Amino acid sequence: MSALTPPTDMPTPTTDKITQAAMETIYLCKFRVSMDGEWLCLRELDDISLTPDPEPTHEDPNYLMANERMNLMNMAKLSIKGLIESALNLGRTLDSDYAPLQQFFVVMEHCLKHGLKAKKTFLGQNKSFWGPLELVEKLVPEAAEITASVKDLPGLKTPVGRGRAWLRLALMQKKLSEYMKALINKKELLSEFYEPNALMMEEEGAIIAGLLVGLNVIDANFCMKGEDLDSQVGVIDFSMYLKDGNSSKGSEGDGQITAILDQKNYVEELNRHLNATVNNLQAKVDALEKSNTKLTEELAVANNRIITLQEEMERVKEESSYILESNRKAPKQDRTSEGQALSEARKHLKEETQLRLDVEKELEIQISMRQEMELAMKMLEKDVCEKQDALVCLRQQLDDLRALKHELAFKLQSSDLGVKQKSELNSRLEEKTNQMAATIKQLEQSEKDLVKQAKALNSAANKLIPKHH
Repeated sequence: MSALTPPTDMPTPTTDKITQAAMETIYLCKFRVSMDGEWLCLRELDDISLTPDPEPTHEDPNYLMANERMNLMNMAKLSIKGLIESALNLGRTLDSDYAPLQQFFVVMEHCLKHGLKAKKTFLGQNKSFWGPLELVEKLVPEAAEITASVKDLPGLKTPVGRGRAWLRLALMQKKLSEYMKALINKKELLSEFYEPNALMMEEEGAIIAGLLVGLNVIDANFCMKGEDLDSQVGVIDFSMYLKDGNSSKGSEGDGQITAILDQKNYVEELNRHLNATVNNLQAKVDALEKSNTKLTEELAVANNRIITLQEEMERVKEESSYILESNRKAPKQDRTSEGQALSEARKHLKEETQLRLDVEKELEIQISMRQEMELAMKMLEKDVCEKQDALVCLRQQLDDLRALKHELAFKLQSSDLGVKQKSELNSRLEEKTNQMAATIKQLEQSEKDLVKQAKALNSAANKLIPKHH
């Protein structure tokens, strides 16, 4: 700003407009870039003279951080919007070589690095966004699978590479927006990694997390085993988002057919998810049926064992009663040996009683587990029925959309046939017009000949008239 000094003290109206335009400029990666609708436009400010500012506010750290947050939010908006539009137009699963997808990950990496606190290590200060991403598995249990997969990848050696792999796996899982919202809502945990005025700590982070919901319609597939995520250089390519200020907007396509195709893709994706859910539920039902059969067999074995123990206990009671009666009848010298046998029988009876109590307790546990399994099976059957009804409705909607698509195709074909008929009629009319033009020329020629003959007859008549006189 100091190199741009005004030539005069009084600003002109043109200078005021340029100054206002410069105040709207976004300072992004040391380039001056401004917003123009949904695009970024470069402004050439080298030869612009601006009014001097004795106390520049750009040196305020809070102002610079707010400016950076706004710039990153705008870049995230453009990146997400361009990725969704290009993916829908492409109509296939995206891979890691797709340029808009690579730029999206670069922008997300810049957003996550904004305002990171530097951690001191043996090699110096280190800033990595892998630390905040590791917290997601504590907030959302579903993210534990992603974190474990990232840690198991053999080619990742740096925290930056692990963070990049985590972002790609979360996008493949279509849970990136959910994970980012859960992370942003826990400001007390993020304060350990970010400065107070960082993007993840302010409102712009919540806005970006909301924008990420639109990426759930995209199917992405990455193979990260052979990809070097540690040494990649995250540089934003502005050429994908820049345009000339005087350029005109492109022609719009057929909105109705595009909307129908988008709905068709969404319904097919939802149908795939429902089919996968139904298959998982069916597998759970099969597993529960197997476990129920196993529990039934164990219950039958336990019942047989209880019956056996009861019979043995009756036999021990009969033996003990027989021993008591024999002790009463026997003389005193034989009672000592029989008393020992009686104590052993009582001890054996006590052990058998304890064993019976344990078996009864185990039987009660097995019965309660069986009841819980039956209740879970009923709930799963109900859920499967609801999913099947929803699947039938979605298939009906898909059939309606296909019928509407066929109807539109038929109308388009009929309109093409009408245009063809009109073109044939036009060619016939042109042929008749050419024929009529030729006839008119012939009539004109014959008219000229008749005029010549009339003139010749008139001259002959004029010659004959004096002879009669």
